[in-house]
Amino acid sequence: MFSIELVSRCKKNDRLAQLELYEKYCDGMFKVAMGFVKDPDDAEDVVQEAFIKAFKKIDQFNAEVTFGAWLKRIVVHQSIDFLKSKKREILPLNENLIVVKEDDDWSVDNSVTVNEVKLAMERLSEKYRYVVMMYLIEGLDHSEISQVLGITETNCRSRLFRGKAQLKDILNQKAYVTRS
Repeated sequence: MFSIELVSRCKKNDRLAQLELYEKYCDGMFKVAMGFVKDPDDAEDVVQEAFIKAFKKIDQFNAEVTFGAWLKRIVVHQSIDFLKSKKREILPLNENLIVVKEDDDWSVDNSVTVNEVKLAMERLSEKYRYVVMMYLIEGLDHSEISQVLGITETNCRSRLFRGKAQLKDILNQKAYVTRS
């Protein structure tokens, strides 16, 4: 059955349709949550809360994007909220002082594995890690990331630029360590 049909049934509070949508998307959304929270139990909680929010707000879904993309945004936001609740230290950034330089070069040495990149991303500071993860892993654009994080696109671009620089530094440090 198509997701749009399931969504229409969910809008009518059809519990079987909700169960079908949940079963169709829960594994993929769990992987998204794990990308952020890293603990399977926490990821399950995040996914459950995200589905509850999605079903409560299902009337707001208007099919401008796929249901999966709409739900993924909720899961990402819920994951970030979960992480913020564990650590409430958020530093304000003065965007008037930021000059953003566009740089689409994400290339790294061919010997670097995907797993090493993921591990290096874990070492990024939180404000950069979220933007880099959403951009590289979730495939969100600056507009979507800024909307999810509640920041401006300028701030998003700046964080991505700085996060990428930090990521390259971490990967370069690894390269020097393994050559010795």
